Amino acid sequence: MRAPQCRGGAVIFGPVVRSHEFDLPKKVRKLGLKIALSSKLAEQKLIIIDRAVLSEPKTALLNLKLQNFNVRSILVIDGKDIDQNFKRAAENLMNIDILPTIGANVYDILKHDFIMLTTEALSALEERLQ
Repeated sequence: MRAPQCRGGAVIFGPVVRSHEFDLPKKVRKLGLKIALSSKLAEQKLIIIDRAVLSEPKTALLNLKLQNFNVRSILVIDGKDIDQNFKRAAENLMNIDILPTIGANVYDILKHDFIMLTTEALSALEERLQ
C-alpha cells in the first residue's frame, strides 16, 4: 500500500522545500551604503543635525520643525539610542522614518527624498564604513 507503484502509494521525487536566496558579500553591502550616502550628498539631500530630540512627544512640534526643510519624505538616522519622544512624535507622520545607525540600509536611503543624520550617527557610520 505504501509502495510507489501501488495506487495511493508514496511520491518518489516530490517537491523539496529549500531556499534560493543568496547573500551579498560584506564588502559589496558596505560599498552600496557608501554609494547611496554619497549620491544623497551630491544631490544636496543630506542634512546633518546635532541631535534628534523633542521635549515632549507631540506630532505638531515635529511637523513644524520639518516644514522648515520643505521635504516630502525624510529618513532620520540617529545613534544607538533613539529619543522616545522623537520616535513617538514621528510615528503619526507618514513621510518620516527613524532608524538607528545599525539599521541604516541602501533601500531606505534611496527610497526617501532626504536623509537627516545626527552627529552621533555620522561618526558611527564613518566608523562602520571604514
